[in-house]
Amino acid sequence: MKIAITGKGGVGKTFIASTLMRLFEKNGFKVIGVDCDPNPTLALAFGIEEDIVPLSKRNDIIEERTGAKPGTYGNIFKINPKVDDLVDKVGYKVGDNITLLVMGTIEEGGEGCVCPASVLLRRLLRHLILKRDEVVILDMEAGIEHFGRKTIDTVDLMLIVVEPTKKSLITAKRMKKLANDLGIKNVGVVVNKVREDDKESLKEIIKEELGLEVFGVVSYDEEVIKCEFSGKLINLDSKVVKEIEEIFNNILNLNTSA
Repeated sequence: MKIAITGKGGVGKTFIASTLMRLFEKNGFKVIGVDCDPNPTLALAFGIEEDIVPLSKRNDIIEERTGAKPGTYGNIFKINPKVDDLVDKVGYKVGDNITLLVMGTIEEGGEGCVCPASVLLRRLLRHLILKRDEVVILDMEAGIEHFGRKTIDTVDLMLIVVEPTKKSLITAKRMKKLANDLGIKNVGVVVNKVREDDKESLKEIIKEELGLEVFGVVSYDEEVIKCEFSGKLINLDSKVVKEIEEIFNNILNLNTSA
């Protein structure tokens, strides 16, 4: 199962992604979590505060694999670099069966950038999605920029995380259109930071406005705020995680062959 978690900035993508990673591990799966954000925070969700240099900034590995030094132009470089060992080489263990890859993004050259770093990152993402047996969860950068690089068009599921705001809903509409343009077959919604009284009405609004399946509704919970502030993992027996467990179960029941 290969899952991309996306949405507007600040909606709670990383919390949803990291909790799903833990639930998959708890249920016997091996998991690769991929932080694709230019401001990587997925490691922080596991209480790891040390700086992890993103692969996009690992000039030594980029040059080793592509044969070209990053930042130089006009050079010939490999367009199919070796990537199948990079999970073990640069992956960061954050659980018994969870490996974290901090990818970063390409900040120069625009969406059409063809440079050694972009080639390596795209090649690795393709390898993770198409070749690996583990569950792969992509914590995407905020917004819709990643769609321009066609990095997630072969995922089994794209989950759009929204919060109860108009801006979040508008962004989700744009993401749905772009996901359809890319041919992503399974697109769903997770509604986060919701008051108890608003849950049912928000489900109906999402279905009406987006025409997408709601995989789960997650309550606004002060405990989540405290854990994120302190860098501690939230208890898997907590109420909010039980709600995310519903999302996990819906993912397991998804027919990816449809």
